[in-house]
Amino acid sequence: RPMQVPQSPSSSAAPQQFQTSPPAAMGHPPISPPGQQPPSLGSPPPMATIGSVTAPPMGMSGPPGPGSPMSGPYGAQMAGPQSGAFPGGFPGGTAQMAGPPQKKLDPDSIPSTTQVIEDDQAKRGGQVYITNIRGQVPPLVTTDFTVQDQGNASPRFMRCTTYSFPSTADLAKQCKVPLAAIIKPFATVPKNETPLYIVNHGETGPIRCNRCKAYMCPYMQFIDGGRRYQCGFCSCVNEVPVQYFQHLDHMGRRMDLYERPELSLGSYEFIATLDYCKNNKPPNPPAYIFMIDVSYNNIKSGLVKLICEELKTLLDRLPKEEGAETSAIKVGFVTYNKILHFYNVKSALAQPQMMVVSDVAEMFVPLLDGFLVNFQESRAVINNLLEQIPDMFADTNESETVFSPIIQAGVEALKAAECSGKLFIFQSSIPTAEAPGKLKNRDDLKLVGTEKEKTLFQPQRGVYEQLTKDCVAQGCCVDLFLFPNQFVDIATMGDVPSHTSGSIYKYSNFQVNGQQFLSDLRRDVEKSIGFDAIMRVRTGTGFRATDFFGAIYMNNTTDVEMAAVDCDKAVTVEFKHDDTLSEESGAVMQCALLYTTIGGQRRLRIHNLSLNCSSQLSELYKSCETDALINFFAKSAICLIFVTLICLILPDAMKVFPVYMNSLLKTPTLVGSTELSTDDRAFHRLLINAMGVEETQVLLYPRLIPLHTMDVSSEVIPAPVRCSEERLSESGIFLLENGLSVFLWLGQACPPDLIQNLFNVPSLGHLSSEGPTSLPVLDNAHSRKIHSIISSISQRRATSMKLLIVKQKDRSEMLFRQHLVEDKGLHGGASYMDFLCYVHREIRQLLT
Repeated sequence: RPMQVPQSPSSSAAPQQFQTSPPAAMGHPPISPPGQQPPSLGSPPPMATIGSVTAPPMGMSGPPGPGSPMSGPYGAQMAGPQSGAFPGGFPGGTAQMAGPPQKKLDPDSIPSTTQVIEDDQAKRGGQVYITNIRGQVPPLVTTDFTVQDQGNASPRFMRCTTYSFPSTADLAKQCKVPLAAIIKPFATVPKNETPLYIVNHGETGPIRCNRCKAYMCPYMQFIDGGRRYQCGFCSCVNEVPVQYFQHLDHMGRRMDLYERPELSLGSYEFIATLDYCKNNKPPNPPAYIFMIDVSYNNIKSGLVKLICEELKTLLDRLPKEEGAETSAIKVGFVTYNKILHFYNVKSALAQPQMMVVSDVAEMFVPLLDGFLVNFQESRAVINNLLEQIPDMFADTNESETVFSPIIQAGVEALKAAECSGKLFIFQSSIPTAEAPGKLKNRDDLKLVGTEKEKTLFQPQRGVYEQLTKDCVAQGCCVDLFLFPNQFVDIATMGDVPSHTSGSIYKYSNFQVNGQQFLSDLRRDVEKSIGFDAIMRVRTGTGFRATDFFGAIYMNNTTDVEMAAVDCDKAVTVEFKHDDTLSEESGAVMQCALLYTTIGGQRRLRIHNLSLNCSSQLSELYKSCETDALINFFAKSAICLIFVTLICLILPDAMKVFPVYMNSLLKTPTLVGSTELSTDDRAFHRLLINAMGVEETQVLLYPRLIPLHTMDVSSEVIPAPVRCSEERLSESGIFLLENGLSVFLWLGQACPPDLIQNLFNVPSLGHLSSEGPTSLPVLDNAHSRKIHSIISSISQRRATSMKLLIVKQKDRSEMLFRQHLVEDKGLHGGASYMDFLCYVHREIRQLLT
């Protein structure tokens, strides 16, 4: 009978309990002492086996067919891709998939993601999560909770695929769970949580272990009356510098333990000394350079005018150092088509001055003084320029553009000013003008589903490779806003932004998406950010960081280089054993990020995390975090094109893992369909690569929220239902969001009074056949409640989400249906139910 992953009868005992009472003052160590385990979790929950499935090469949806060399567990051959996959995405047609006649499974009997999310919110929502216990599994990313740092980094900064590492490499191989941490070093800290403390040790700088260079943290053990300390990472015994000496209490802890953030907290910052600065000089504040494509399309569409109008007010909201009255960030302006125009906006000038560079092969910046300026001082000249730009190019016929020389110009300008910074590039077409980095249209849908498909997503190297190196070396981050109406080769154009920790935005229909673009631009300019960053992840003995995934650049195997680091970017780090881990001392890791603040100060941001180690498989599985695991798989699938998925025993903590994995196989990135554009698929890859756990969770399991039954007087967002067509009702209204888009679905038999309250028309029939393009703001409880829900969801997401209104059975409904991830994929891919049955049958075959 098809597999059912049983609910755990003892599940009430399974999750670890919160410790909601703070420790007695000066009485409680910031983390559990070595060897102390978290509270008992009761008996292990019942387990169900899920076998090994292989994610296909790009473009093959569903598990592979026979004949592949990829080997599965138990020595069985795992199947390779096969062209005759049936529409559900698995080889061999529907009959093979269905197996012998059987009773139809009740969809409610298979594990439900929405139920898991709801249960966690009920059990752990609204509570204080104290980080003083080693290896404690945090609440889900979807749960609302408050973090109190007492020795381990908040899960907002670091989440792991499992909070109990296997003690040996053999056990790690056996359990098949990837060991990884997803690190968001600049994650936003909610207003009700304490911001990071800043520690200043003066000219001597931060205290570090002499051998492994780890920074002072709660895992260092002070000995010999406080005169020496043993490193918690490499066990080296170090002398305590004279100025840092402090006596120990009767428990062997320093008397100033709670006065020093670096001894009692999981996350904090150090002010860096000149040793940590380039050329031993303090850095200058960063600069933002706005580079606007003024070719024919952008002038005629009104895009250039829109950008210039927006910048007049937006530049008042440049990010500033806490406590500062104005922003220290300098600004500069360039316009371009196939030549570049630089502007002198020095405050002493009555009018801005334009300087043209037409030799794009040897890029240089024609002026130093007056190009990068303080906005407040040069406000009048800048506003004057922004007024003039749309008129200056109003009669242009130039439709060709360059791209690489623009980035080169930005890097040269930052070099000359000896600062780091960010380029905001607004471009609408593929760069076809004669210049370095010229691209040709290489889109070929005939390659989809063949061995050569992956070449569509490999960037064209040459000049762009060197450009990435130059950008990273200068701390120059590139943000790219694309407005394409045809193929622009996002795989190549997005390569520099994705290796400089930049963001890529794409608006296929600018006229319709103007508001969405402006929201994204505002957030991009205003968000919290650091520049010229280097990140190093250190670990205790027995394991080490081996692989890194994200919008990053790596010149060697240990240093993660980021031209900039902002609150949305996450780096996924994989660990491997190089020795046995001690169950008594656990596994510790430290992420150290050296960066320049927006005020031009060099700082070190430190995040520490301690995990358990175990030789019991049940303990390892019980400590797994599904959302973190799926983030790891999504990123490694993109980087490796294919990935052998794990042979797992699914405990209660991971019972919904298959629904996420099946959804991942149906993403535009991995599904091979000629109906999806190459640019869209490349764009999706770049987005996922930079995502944190919260973003991949909602992307792979969107929230489907019923609005027709909600209590309009309540402030609570209604509980989501399972993401399947079966949950929709003709008389209902549903909101679906996945972090990138929001849909409002209107059932055919939707009550007229509800339609009246939302759209100010008497019935559904009065709405246009393609659905209305916007949701009016009306003065009634229903309208206010729905706008409040959409606003509250949007505030949590990294990009602005365009609202699409779809009527049941209309053509536009197809866009909505592709996000119902428990159903069959529109472009191939099985339903969740079929996927579970398929996996179950594979396991039986392997075992027999």
